Amino acid sequence: MSIKIDKSIVGYSIKKDDETQDNTPEVATRELMHEEIKRPDELRGYTYKIKTPQNDHAMYITINDIVLNIGTEHEQEHPFEVFINSKNMDQFQWILALTRVLSAVFRKGGDSTFLAEELKQVFDPQGGYFKKGGKFMPSLIAEIGEVLETHMRKIGLIKDEELSDAHKALLAEKRTALEAVTNDDESDSSFPAGSQLCKKCNTQAMVLMDGCMTCLNCGDSKCG
Repeated sequence: MSIKIDKSIVGYSIKKDDETQDNTPEVATRELMHEEIKRPDELRGYTYKIKTPQNDHAMYITINDIVLNIGTEHEQEHPFEVFINSKNMDQFQWILALTRVLSAVFRKGGDSTFLAEELKQVFDPQGGYFKKGGKFMPSLIAEIGEVLETHMRKIGLIKDEELSDAHKALLAEKRTALEAVTNDDESDSSFPAGSQLCKKCNTQAMVLMDGCMTCLNCGDSKCG
């Protein structure tokens, strides 16, 4: 028996013997991102500002999203294109190349969340810098990756790894106790003075708590 396919194939799965086939309309009509999707006349746009201590001019990153499955329970925003603008034209060439590559990967479809992690791993051989709040950025590219990660968390492509309520309460209690001891109101960081750099979240928030180095930002602990 032959079946005529009159639509583009945007995904597939292998049915196992012990599985029942799901032919509900919601599953059958769910649209996934793929390269055959044409750019609509209107996209949702989000602009993020980056200001590093290494440059006099700020950088503005605009990410335009396409909305798939509008009006259904599967409605999902997906990055479609990205633009980066700055008055500093010295970096125009690599910025243009980066935006074109990122946009091409977005439009290709599939899981694009890996892009954020890849960019965050780029280190500047001349050294990185600390953002306001004590977070270390190994390079400007890494901060662009962090912006991309922040955006993907906002639209639901990356899920947050939430700490338990008990863990949050313990961190808040310890942080309050440390702030009362240090009484450091002039620090730009939101964490106690003397905090060390956490290798997990790159934030200067690692302190000694109960004989163990613990991050007050992400909860990472040397004692497990």
